[in-house]
Amino acid sequence: MTDMEKYLNIIAFNIPWPANYGGIIDVYYKMKALRQCGVKIILHCFEYERPHSPELEAMCEKVYYYKRHTGLRTNISLLPYNVYSRKEPQLIANLLKNDYPILFEGLHCCYYMSDPRLKNRIKIYREANIEHDYYNHLAQAESHPVRKCFFRIEAWRFKRYQKVVRHADLVIAVSTTDTDYLRHQFPDKRIEFMPCFHTNDRITVKPGSSDFILYHGKLSVIENTQAALFLIQNVFSKLNSRCIIAGMNPPSSLLKAAAPFPNIHIEANPTEERMGELIHEAQVHALVTFQATGLKLKLLNSLFAGRHTMVNSLMVTGSGLEQLCHIANTPEGMIRTCRELMQTEINPESVEQRSNALYPTYSNQYQGERLNNFIYGN
Repeated sequence: MTDMEKYLNIIAFNIPWPANYGGIIDVYYKMKALRQCGVKIILHCFEYERPHSPELEAMCEKVYYYKRHTGLRTNISLLPYNVYSRKEPQLIANLLKNDYPILFEGLHCCYYMSDPRLKNRIKIYREANIEHDYYNHLAQAESHPVRKCFFRIEAWRFKRYQKVVRHADLVIAVSTTDTDYLRHQFPDKRIEFMPCFHTNDRITVKPGSSDFILYHGKLSVIENTQAALFLIQNVFSKLNSRCIIAGMNPPSSLLKAAAPFPNIHIEANPTEERMGELIHEAQVHALVTFQATGLKLKLLNSLFAGRHTMVNSLMVTGSGLEQLCHIANTPEGMIRTCRELMQTEINPESVEQRSNALYPTYSNQYQGERLNNFIYGN
């Protein structure tokens, strides 16, 4: 297939600009990497609390926007709410206007994957989470009874729905753990490990040291709220060092938990520039998670741009990046590791080691070329 013919439909669960949180970052930088390979993109995206984007319209051949059908009626279905709310006849009509391959960004976007009208199309499924694990985890973390019940039902629905993946010609999974799981579930499918696309195109670690520890993430997400609360209660409050928790829309529970401790500061909604500054300047990145599935963008940002990275084991599961991190799994171990790393300057050898471990696997350009070859075979 020549460059002239390299067109791709991408169905995104949200408008992928601004690229300022987890899954959206993966979508946007994947598009950018494919475009550098000469792929012309027809983007189909669902509107969800974000404006239409001239940036995307300049980047793509065509951008279609679709409304999500939210509300109670959407919930009365055996299909996951997050899938059924993206059932949109105009989407299938637009997909049928061409015969190009289709990339489905996550299970949320797969309503039409099994549609018989797309039977002969090349279909690629991007896995970013084992969704039923993710929603079970949200249910465990949620205290509100109605939301807890919704997450449990959604987990059950996603588990039933996962079999839609058998309609894909290629599955690209975000971690080796998720790759192994999907290969076990779908032994006859082509399933490839392709880590998250991200904002870093080179290693930009700053030499020297600073006086603070950082946790960063989208703070309104339950998983991140839970991690930040754990760090406040068990680690940061026991340290003398300055500790910063930075990210979008922190809930009041987080502000309340940090308030009694003068060394803990919550930085809400930092600009992209400010977040970049915090990531580069922090002496230690303290990253914990309580689930093994999904994107671990924080980890990549910290390893490409930050000094020391302290993690719990689940944070690095399936990444192959264990040797670049300081692993601690108990509050005592985390406190001890933070104290040691606050006294330790980053050395050039460890930066060199990162470069060897991160390239080429975690290079957007390399993975973009791989995906281009998988789809177009050149």
